[in-house]
Amino acid sequence: MKLYDISQEVFTCSIYPDDPRPEKQTLSSMEAGELYNLSAFSMCTHNGTHIDAPRHFFADGKTVDEIPLSHFVGQAYVAEHEGNVRAADALAILQSVSAADPKAAKRILIKGNAVVTEEAASVFAESGIYLIGNESQSVGPEEAPMAVHKILLAAGAVLLEGVRLSEVPAGVYLLNAAPLNLGGMEGSPCRAVLIAE
Repeated sequence: MKLYDISQEVFTCSIYPDDPRPEKQTLSSMEAGELYNLSAFSMCTHNGTHIDAPRHFFADGKTVDEIPLSHFVGQAYVAEHEGNVRAADALAILQSVSAADPKAAKRILIKGNAVVTEEAASVFAESGIYLIGNESQSVGPEEAPMAVHKILLAAGAVLLEGVRLSEVPAGVYLLNAAPLNLGGMEGSPCRAVLIAE
């Protein structure tokens, strides 16, 4: 069994333009002569490696705590792609996944400098996917992400953004990308891990 940590370190992570950067605060320090170390931190729910729930773009969409954990944990497929993911690319990825392990078709991670287009988002949404992820801080085009997000989130999929897959070969894995149990929130950081068995 091999573990791949595909998460960014929080305080040095990538952030979406104009989002606040994570900050840490020392509340108590043994170095300063106090009895114990105690810290606090603050961050945007979309910093670093994180998930987007439907509430991110839909006022009545499901929040992080309302999504079954089965969307975030289970067989997954890592596909490689560079550039825009078009409808034909999405279909090819789904065919490759189905040939490798049909259960993994519910959770797909795209390795590389890839941007999911609206046409590809529609293909993935129609497939009944639970989760789609990529290495960028946005699954869709960073300058105009809303349309792609809405297509996928409206279909009940969750987005796993900001993963790090450079050391992960394409193929089938067990994914654990469970978010924090943040009641009423539209997104959450997570410690995403792939397990090769």
